Amino acid sequence: MANGNFVDYVKIYLRSGDGGAGSAHFYRAKGILKGGPDGGDGGRGGHIILKGNRNLWTLLGFKYRKHTKAPHGGGGSENNRHGSDGDDVILEVPLGTLVRDPETGEVLFEISEHDKETIIVPGGRGGKGNTFFKSSTHQTPRYAQPGEDGEEVWRILELKLLADVGLVGLPNVGKSTLLSVMSAAKPEIANYEFTTLVPNLGMVQYRDGRSFAMADIPGIIKGAHTGKGLGHRFLRHIERNATLLFCIPADADDIRGQYQILLNELKQYNPELLDKPRILALTRADMVDDELKEMRADEIPTDLQHIYISAITGEGIQELKDLLYQKVIAQREDYDGPQLAMEEE
Repeated sequence: MANGNFVDYVKIYLRSGDGGAGSAHFYRAKGILKGGPDGGDGGRGGHIILKGNRNLWTLLGFKYRKHTKAPHGGGGSENNRHGSDGDDVILEVPLGTLVRDPETGEVLFEISEHDKETIIVPGGRGGKGNTFFKSSTHQTPRYAQPGEDGEEVWRILELKLLADVGLVGLPNVGKSTLLSVMSAAKPEIANYEFTTLVPNLGMVQYRDGRSFAMADIPGIIKGAHTGKGLGHRFLRHIERNATLLFCIPADADDIRGQYQILLNELKQYNPELLDKPRILALTRADMVDDELKEMRADEIPTDLQHIYISAITGEGIQELKDLLYQKVIAQREDYDGPQLAMEEE
C-alpha cells in the first residue's frame, strides 16, 4: 500500500436531509365544495449511513470528500399522498473505523462488522399532514406540520488497522524488510530511521492456500505514549492486532533494553496491550554467529518465545510463519469480535 494512499484520520462535515412538510389540503371535487382533510405526510429526510467493508484498508476516499449532504424528503400532497423519503447516503469505511465527536473526543461507535450499516446522522422526520390531526371533535384541521430539519455535524473518523499480526519495534530494525519477505507487500525500505511513516499491510501466504494479515507499524520511539514522534497515531493501530511480533536486531547493543522500552511504551499507552500474545523475532541473524548467540543468551527476555531470523538468508522465516500461524489460529478460535483479516481458503 503506497504511503500516499493510506489515510487513517479525517474530519468530515455531514448534513442529513430535512423532512418534507405535511400538506394541509382539503378534498375538492365536482359537487363537493367542502370535503374533509386529505393532506398527506411529508417524507423523511435522507440519513447518512456508515457501512463496514472488509475490503477497504484506508480512509483515502474521505480525503477528497470532506463534505457530504443527504437529499431532503418530499412534501405531502392531496389525496393523502405521502412525500417521498430522501435517498440515504451510504459511506463505506474499513473495519476498525472509530467515529468520534471532535469537541469532546468521545467515541460514539465503531464499525467492526462487514456490511453492517449504522446511521451516523439521521434525517429529519417528515411533517404530519392535516389528515393526521382529524378527530371526532375536530373534523377540519387547517394546519399541518413542517418537516423536521436535518442535522449538521462534524465527525472524526479514525482507523485502527485490523490485522492478525502487528510488527512492533524501534525505527530501522528490519520490520519493513521482514514484511516484504513474508508477504507480497512492497514497503519503502532504506537504512535510516522513520522510513515507514504509515502502517503497511501484507497478506502472508501459508501452507495449503491459508493466509493471515501482517501489519508493519511505524517505528516506536521512547516517549511515544505521550504522543512524541506521532506516537498516538502509530500506537492505536497496535490495539487491533491479535498477536504482536516484537522485532529487535540480533546485533543490537542491548536486546533486553530495547524490549523493555517497547514494553513500557505499550503499557503506558494501554495496559491491555500487554495481554496480547507476544513473540520476539531477532532480526539480522546473518550478522551474528552461533557462538555469539550463545554468549548473548542471557540478554534475551525469558518470558516469551524468541526466534532468530534473517530476511537476507531466509533463516528462521518458515519457522516464524509456523509459529505465527499457530498463534493466529488460537486467537481466531477465542475471538468473538469482528473477523480478523482473512479466513482460511
